[in-house]
Formats: sequence, C-alpha cells, structure tokens
Amino acid sequence: MKALQGVDGHVEWVATTSPACDIGQVRIRVAAAGLNRADLLQRAGLYPPPPGASEFLGLECSGIISEVGAGSSWKVGDRVCALLAGGGMAEEVVVDGRHVLPVPEGLSLQEAAAIPEVYATAWLNVFQLAALKPGEKVLLHAGASGVGSAAIQLCKAFGSPCWVSVGSAERLAYCQGLGASGGVVRGEDLNALNDFAPFNVILDPVGANYAELNLKLLARDGRWVIIGLMGGRKAELDLAQLLGKRVQVMGSTLRTRDDQFKADLLSDLGQQVWPLFSEGRLKPQLAKAFPIKDAEAAFAELASNQVSGKLVLVIDESLV
Repeated sequence: MKALQGVDGHVEWVATTSPACDIGQVRIRVAAAGLNRADLLQRAGLYPPPPGASEFLGLECSGIISEVGAGSSWKVGDRVCALLAGGGMAEEVVVDGRHVLPVPEGLSLQEAAAIPEVYATAWLNVFQLAALKPGEKVLLHAGASGVGSAAIQLCKAFGSPCWVSVGSAERLAYCQGLGASGGVVRGEDLNALNDFAPFNVILDPVGANYAELNLKLLARDGRWVIIGLMGGRKAELDLAQLLGKRVQVMGSTLRTRDDQFKADLLSDLGQQVWPLFSEGRLKPQLAKAFPIKDAEAAFAELASNQVSGKLVLVIDESLV
C-alpha cells in the first residue's frame, strides 16, 4: 500500500507494508482523510507520533471496512469513519474497532472524513473535561478552525451560547452563521471580549499570548482548557485571580490518550452526538477537498490560517 509521510517539511506518498489486522481491529479501505494542524506539526518534525502509533500522517479517516479481526462486531462493507493516532492518510489503515463509528445517515464518505478528530476534541474538552452545562457561556479561540466549527455547533445544540475570536470579519460572519452569538477579530481589539464576559468555559488553542486575558475573562468557577500553543508556551499569570475566582486550568491532548480512553470517548460520541448529524443539527464543515496528489497544496492552504472549517484529502476517488 501507499501512505503519506512527512519528510523534512514536505510530504511524500510512499510505498509501505500493509499492517496486519489483529484481534478487535478492523482494516479500512480509506476513502478520505481529514487534515489537522497536528499533521502540519508532524510534517515539520515537531510532533512525533506516540509510541506504537503509525509514523504516517493522518488522525482521522473515512472508508469501507475490508477486514474484521476476531472479537469485533463490525462487518466487511460497513461505511465508517475512525479516530486515529496516525496513519489515516494511506490507502488502508488498521484500527481498534472501538475507535470507529458509522458514517452518519445522509453524509458522504468525504464529509465523514472531516468529523472524528474535531468533534471528538470539542466533545472531550468542552463537554467532558470542562463539564459545560446548558446556559453557561463559552469562549472559543480560533473559532473558525475545524475544532472551533465543531464546538460552535455543539454549544448551540446543547443550549450554551458561545463567542469566538477569529482572524477576519469574514471568519466571524462564518462563525455566527454556525450559531456563535458574536466575537472579535484578533487583529483589532481582543479586549473587546470583555463586552461579552464573564465566560464559564474557554477553549484555548493559543496559549501564552492569550493567557492573561483569559484569566480576566473567566467567571468564578470558570474552566480554562488549553489544547494548543499556537501563541507560545510561557506566560506570567496573576495567581491571586486564579485563586480568587476558583479557576480550573486544564491541559489536554487527545492523540496520546490510551485505547480504552478513546473507546469510551467514541462510545459517548456515538450516543450523544452522532444522532444530531442525522437530525441535521450538526453538519461537517468541509471547506475543500484535495486529491492525494495535491497534498502539498492542501498542507499549504491549512498553514495559511485562512481556512474556515476542514480540509480533506481524497485517497480513493472511486469511494467518495
């Protein structure tokens, strides 16, 4: 088979050995794979896969099950999407069957490739770790990103108003179209977020640059979940504010979680979130699909920070 590998800051479509399908696993003939910022980092050599994971790129994919290991309830021919620790940008992938969900009714395989990573990330961090309650206010930095797009829709579906910080007026309008109550353009005045504060939950992929502001914006008993460091890793904080507001600060990554954790997360997603796709209350925000031969162009577009929603690489055009 062939798979996409990061090599010295670029990508190469290389031949490799097809992995064996073991007990509890399934083999997926990949139709399409979602592109995430983690893939950009791995391509640059800055985010190696966790021990035991595939060295190839891709944290989510969609496709058709072509082989089922003993002990799995999936069937050959099932249309599925999967959450992966790596290897999704390949002609086929082998994955724990518990990390696979059916393609929601009414969605194409191309759309389904844009779901697992971002919805799992948003659900884990906003609803499980931060324990968002209906009516509580949420601030989503990088609101037009794949994770932000998913989180906006989930907040709306579960009855919590949300606001965003974004890179342009166009992206702010995009977020409001998905259900955000409002927000600010980061190049103008981030302090304008004070007009919408205090927030009960902040989902933060930025880190250091926004740390001082986030602490001011949080309500008493607020939860601040850090999922990325796009704005740096070191910040100075007024711990008296942290203490006085009883703020909880959580650092969170998904890729390195163990198999059982991911299985439990996917089970919860299947029960709580997946029905909302079939009902039309959630919709994958597929901005653009690229054929695998144009993978470099897809990576460049994501790196431009101008994408609203998700980019997808089409691996097998006959399936999508």
